[in-house]
Amino acid sequence: MDDPVLESDRDAIVKVNACAICGSDLHIYHGHSFSEDLGYCVGHEAVGEVVEVGRAVTRLKVGDKVMMPAAVGCGACASCLAGNVIHCATQSGSCYGLSSKLQGCQAEAVRVPAADANAWVIPEGISADQALMLTDAMATAWFGARSADIRSGTSVAVVGLGPIGLMAVESALVMGAAQVFAIDLVPERRRLAADLGAIAVGPDEAVDMVRELTHGRMADSIVEAVGIDATISLSLRLAARRATVSVIGVAQSRKFEFPISRAFGQGLTFRIGTCSVPEEWPALIPLVRAGRLRPERYISHRMPLADGARAYELFDARADGALKMVMTA
Repeated sequence: MDDPVLESDRDAIVKVNACAICGSDLHIYHGHSFSEDLGYCVGHEAVGEVVEVGRAVTRLKVGDKVMMPAAVGCGACASCLAGNVIHCATQSGSCYGLSSKLQGCQAEAVRVPAADANAWVIPEGISADQALMLTDAMATAWFGARSADIRSGTSVAVVGLGPIGLMAVESALVMGAAQVFAIDLVPERRRLAADLGAIAVGPDEAVDMVRELTHGRMADSIVEAVGIDATISLSLRLAARRATVSVIGVAQSRKFEFPISRAFGQGLTFRIGTCSVPEEWPALIPLVRAGRLRPERYISHRMPLADGARAYELFDARADGALKMVMTA
């Protein structure tokens, strides 16, 4: 890829110190892209150092260590200024690494548009590893748990124990859940969830186990962190009356058969979508700084960027205990 250059006076160029692979990157890896483009740089989780700024950039300076939210906005409208880049009033919001519109962060350097709003100096007390997890994964997990209406004393099921699912388990416990059922096919990932204090269970026995341990009530909140038909269907089957199902797995299905009659009868709330990362930071940063949430523990591998192909192979195969794959330039 060509080195990035300033395209606007509001841009900055950031030298990437570390970047990570997100589960949604695997869709691109398998050829199920988010655009018709080919040949663009992938990746939307990165931290680094500012090496160049446009003339209109006032908040950042060369040498600042920054973290970059996965998605960006115009940085000037009311929604963006509130951290809600998903609802950017100018509709200029975009995510790094999904097309050539905004090149990705799995690179030696990246261009940050509207840099004063879209790159944040890493807060004091937050490590570079923690900051990297806050650029997407931890924020998405927290968003998913928050969207599931988790309250103190309730029962929660998390379906899918990749890095975001494990972070959702941790989030649910911090939010006060009395029971957290952690569901995944991979025994090693279930063990990690059990170490956090969750009730680990395989998908084939999940419905019966949740029914037994909730005395027939089922789960009050469900966080789905995979995004395929089977896991979304399982999530709906785990739901109690008036439960909330929160789907944060990147769903690719175009013909999912939603059980509308059953959902109506149970009074279910169903939410699906992506988070606006900066919107979650005011709650998350103090919790991470205090050690209540430890997203850095899910980093399983550190590899040079030159070994990126191998990092994708391991992550895709869920081999060698692969969770969060971090690459350094």
